[in-house]
Amino acid sequence: MENIIEILKAERSEEWRNELRKTIKSKERTQMERVKMPEGDPNVRNKDYSEVNMGLTTEQALAEARRCLDCPDPTCVSGCPVGIHIPKFIKHIEKGEFLEAASALKETNTLPAVCGRVCPQEIQCEANCFYTKKLKKPAVAIGYLERFAADYERNSGKMAIPEVSAKNNRKVAVIGSGPAGLACAADLIKYGYDVTVFEALHELGGVLKYGIPEFRLPNTIVETEIRNLEKMGIKFETNFIVGKTATFDDLRAQGYEAFFTGSGAGLPNFMNIPGENAINILSCNEYLTRVNLMHAADGEYDTPVPFAKNIAVIGGGNTAMDAVRTAKRLGAERAMIYYRRSEEQMPARVEEIKHAKEEGVEFHLLHNPIEYFADDKGRVKQMKVQKMELGEPDASGRRKPVPIEGSEFLVDVDMVIVSVGVSPNPLIPAVLPDLEATKWGTIVVDKETMQSSIEDIFAGGDIVRGGATVILAMGDGRRAAAGIHQYIQQKVAAN
Repeated sequence: MENIIEILKAERSEEWRNELRKTIKSKERTQMERVKMPEGDPNVRNKDYSEVNMGLTTEQALAEARRCLDCPDPTCVSGCPVGIHIPKFIKHIEKGEFLEAASALKETNTLPAVCGRVCPQEIQCEANCFYTKKLKKPAVAIGYLERFAADYERNSGKMAIPEVSAKNNRKVAVIGSGPAGLACAADLIKYGYDVTVFEALHELGGVLKYGIPEFRLPNTIVETEIRNLEKMGIKFETNFIVGKTATFDDLRAQGYEAFFTGSGAGLPNFMNIPGENAINILSCNEYLTRVNLMHAADGEYDTPVPFAKNIAVIGGGNTAMDAVRTAKRLGAERAMIYYRRSEEQMPARVEEIKHAKEEGVEFHLLHNPIEYFADDKGRVKQMKVQKMELGEPDASGRRKPVPIEGSEFLVDVDMVIVSVGVSPNPLIPAVLPDLEATKWGTIVVDKETMQSSIEDIFAGGDIVRGGATVILAMGDGRRAAAGIHQYIQQKVAAN
């Protein structure tokens, strides 16, 4: 492996490498098979928190990079919410320039090692790949290659720190250290602003830390990315609730000229069915936060989570998959998904569904709980489930699940995790009565600048979208940073 790198990097010139790339014709590239990501053994990994996807080897990354056609009009880029120049970083990989590939990623992506793991590339950049759109073949594995370059850089000990402009002595506050906030802060520091990120929790990372299990996104990855942001000059304050610890006016008095709100959607939704208040019926957010952030499973902390044999997770999204796979790792004999639609309609990534099935998760599709029953101590012991069938399409365009009369039956459960969506964090709208919000509690913003009805407050991510992917939140953060820069520069020019 090292010999390959040395040959490509040390013994040959840039010109030689470019000529080598030209010797591989497009037709040859299109005949190459997409690589398969190495994965841990399902019967081993479902008992621990080791990362499931193990990353590409150097040989695999080089082979996959050769599939890229370097299109003159790279449609893959249009599918990336943060605008990564995808052919550029992949060409660097093909030429063995792995550190250069990582630097190219970080020109627009604050968190490449994170995005390479959790972004749904299959519906974004890879969905727009020439292979997918024109050849009807598997796309270039853009996400795998992104992860490879970021991991290579981290393991090399030579992580590049993106360049920042000279300080302009103007202060901006970022509320929330999730993906939207981190992306916004990174672009603002590049513009030259004095940036402080205020985080309500005791650890940084937002949903990256509390919402995504380590078998999908190890905490060390998130922490390394945040340390790199600190090296760029971004300041972080934890245990700080803007609106409570300090008001917006307090921060304005300290010199902050603009605010970005990326406070997320951490308010869980429930189904409001009989018996839902029984003990051991938890929201998915609470369950994952206790396990991922508060170490509930370690046994040495004061934030325990119930251990149960028969666990039902209600929902079909990525968060539901995270919860049910976590339950399996915590010793559940039966870890079950109950979802009211079909598998084809599940919003979870295909990869996450595949991994859950491999790990022994039971899928009960077209089933919906309608009532819970508790024992004499108030703990849930059974749930009544009704079978469903697909009817006419609803407002979303998906066929609506319709109850089948007389199909109800009981299921023994000693824990239920409800994962039927979340609502925006209500704190910021609550402390700013003049802030325009929708009936769902999301902040209304200009879609181009992300500016709210209060001129110095900008917002993005789940607090605007109500629920989104990591990369969409980061795209919002980048647009907001540009909007904040424009807003402050216009103020400067006016004065």
